[in-house]
Amino acid sequence: MHAKECGTDRIELYTEAYASRYKENHELAIKPYIHAAKIAAQLGLGLNAGHDLDLQNLHYFDKNIPNLLEVSIGHALVCDALYLGLENTVQMYKRCLAKPNE
Repeated sequence: MHAKECGTDRIELYTEAYASRYKENHELAIKPYIHAAKIAAQLGLGLNAGHDLDLQNLHYFDKNIPNLLEVSIGHALVCDALYLGLENTVQMYKRCLAKPNE
């Protein structure tokens, strides 16, 4: 709530806890992020997310977080690109974030 008071227009959710708990229980892992996203929307704040998002957990996060505008996935993307190639990896991440009819 204080972010809005100081004039910011966007916040970023730090997603390390989500990523760490994703394999154990993805529904429980995402629950606090859904709550935070709803509060951000109520306050009129744009929403970004990042840290430890990867090809395994990104699609589920994007699908379940309302009003997500941007994700930071640089580290995982670069690591995947070493094995899968940069162009292929970028396309794989884009598919994780594709909305229906895109």
